[in-house]
Amino acid sequence: MSETDLIKLYSQRILALAADIPHVGRLPSPTASVTRRAPLCGSTITVDIVTADGRITEYAQEIRACALGQASAAIFGAAVPGCTRDQVATLRDELTAMLREDGPTPQPPFDGYEVLRAARDYRNRHASILLAPEATLEAMDTALADA
Repeated sequence: MSETDLIKLYSQRILALAADIPHVGRLPSPTASVTRRAPLCGSTITVDIVTADGRITEYAQEIRACALGQASAAIFGAAVPGCTRDQVATLRDELTAMLREDGPTPQPPFDGYEVLRAARDYRNRHASILLAPEATLEAMDTALADA
């Protein structure tokens, strides 16, 4: 990876997002908690959710990842409260398509992921970017199964 590629990949916007992640920490009484790890890079996330009527009413995350994983957690954390499992699954699918197939930017409220389009050429970073939605989907599945 050349220096120009790194500068493009780690833009000021991505670094600003990584420095301002919402909903950091843990919830005292979550409906479900999930920890996921991206095996290639070692990035990890723990997600706590509280759900009611099939929607996320409270969300918290602890993220240990590269700037791209952190930026993804920031975008996701800002948009996910109030979302249903189907909305999170749609985001995960749209984000995967954007990264792997140069698909369109995910739909609102997740359109902030446009900033991570430059990461599509760096497959080794995709798992870190997908950690927050994938962990949240797993937590929602756990919450729905326990309901």
